[in-house]
Amino acid sequence: MYQVGNLKTTPKKVQYSMAIEECISLIQPIILQKIPAEKAYLARWICLKLMDGDEKILNSISKNLKINLLEDTDISLKLIQIKAKLSNENIENADIFRDKLVSTIVFQAETLTSDTCSYEKQGYNQRDRKIDEILTSKKFGIPIMILFLCIIFWITIVGANYPSQALSNLFDWAKDGFIWLFEFLKFPNWLVSILIDGIYTTLTWVISVMLPPMAIFFPMFTLLEDLGYLPRIAFNLDKCFRKACSSGKQALTMCMGFGCNAAGVVGCRIIDSPREKLIAILTNAFVPCNGRFPFLITISTIFIGSYIASGFSSSIISTLVVLLVILLGIFMTLFISKLLSKTILKGVPSSFMLELPPYRKPQIGRVLIRSIFDRTLFVLGRAVSVAIPAGLIIWLFANISIENISLLSYVANFLDPFAKLMGLDGYILTAFILGLPANEIVLPIILMSYMQKGILVNLEDNFQIGQILIQNGWTLLTAINVMLFTLLHFPCSTTLMTIKKEAGSWKWSFIAFLLPTVCGIVLCMITTGIWNLGHFIVTL
Repeated sequence: MYQVGNLKTTPKKVQYSMAIEECISLIQPIILQKIPAEKAYLARWICLKLMDGDEKILNSISKNLKINLLEDTDISLKLIQIKAKLSNENIENADIFRDKLVSTIVFQAETLTSDTCSYEKQGYNQRDRKIDEILTSKKFGIPIMILFLCIIFWITIVGANYPSQALSNLFDWAKDGFIWLFEFLKFPNWLVSILIDGIYTTLTWVISVMLPPMAIFFPMFTLLEDLGYLPRIAFNLDKCFRKACSSGKQALTMCMGFGCNAAGVVGCRIIDSPREKLIAILTNAFVPCNGRFPFLITISTIFIGSYIASGFSSSIISTLVVLLVILLGIFMTLFISKLLSKTILKGVPSSFMLELPPYRKPQIGRVLIRSIFDRTLFVLGRAVSVAIPAGLIIWLFANISIENISLLSYVANFLDPFAKLMGLDGYILTAFILGLPANEIVLPIILMSYMQKGILVNLEDNFQIGQILIQNGWTLLTAINVMLFTLLHFPCSTTLMTIKKEAGSWKWSFIAFLLPTVCGIVLCMITTGIWNLGHFIVTL
């Protein structure tokens, strides 16, 4: 029995494994001598924290109890003995130790619950457990997760085409009205061209291409969240992220990044460890956001899907190719997370206890409100704010000429030798750079450059787009490298600004810019080298 103020308590002591209990008995007498008598009830918990080794918690305990747990000689000697004993029991690090504690606590909590609680319906959670035996199993968990993602992306790909076309037609109709208004107000031609061909065209392109996929993807993503499946995804991927020395919660923020990398960066707030939060922030752009999907889908459809099959089969093949790109992004997320954990952000993964909520019937109204207003319109608003200046800059590059050569062509010619090493060309690389404000405008800039137009080119026919690209030297190698660089290049300006706000320094935004870009350049160069080597061997 312990007395805390006027309250007398008789807590149920959690009985750990014999090895852990022996270690507690070794150090608990010393702790009882060091702490005030009225805090004796904390001794056992302090022993566990010392064995855990979390310096942040130990510093907090030392400050509150006015003792120095980390520098006390008696405690340090006992901890050396304890660590050796735990190591002999195959409890070799803090991660395994925490798992032992959590599993024991959960098991004893379940035992207490079964002994003290009664339910009107004894098998109230049997259905959930049977479902989880499949959805979280080692054999079926990850394949089912991939299947769900594949279905979501396919629905997004197919479903977004129609509203995108409708919005494009609406904006074309409104464009004629704006032109008439500006001419009526006697605006000079150059100003009308900047406002219409530059700002308006870029802005409406971003909205028509970005809004429909987001309006489909985010509600479906929120539906899985409301259903209770997203925590199961985190559970399935937890082991992978722990091996990468990062948090299992990063799986959730990574999934949010599929909709928008900026939203994924904000979602990293759920990660408690500052080190693991930074890792999640810096690697969030390694999965393709909603802005990169249309480009990936178009290139996959033109150069792979359409050449292998037609109709429905073509869309399935295109979806599978995009899925492979996504899996590569997930692999790169884990690889770079591991690399960061071993270099500039050294550390071991913190303990992560995830409570799997019961499966629920989704509330469709709340799902739509949360996804449309909290996510879709929020992200679209940021994209619009950067699309306006981007439209002005693109117009200037395309329409200002020196000796009848546009600034765009000068930049492209300068970058062309380096781009060739990546299996690209100067115009493609220039388009990615000018597409920094929004990934949605990369393809229109490429088409504008090839067609020598002064405005963004909006083509809906994949066959026509494919013909233009092929006429300008695109091959299967070009398409592969473009898809790789679309996956692995710098985040958009909205995401970079969000990283600065969340991480508190432009330094981390610069690192987030550099990491995927370097990976993309290196991977494209390797792919090009292997392709050219294979072609050389075949021609011998």
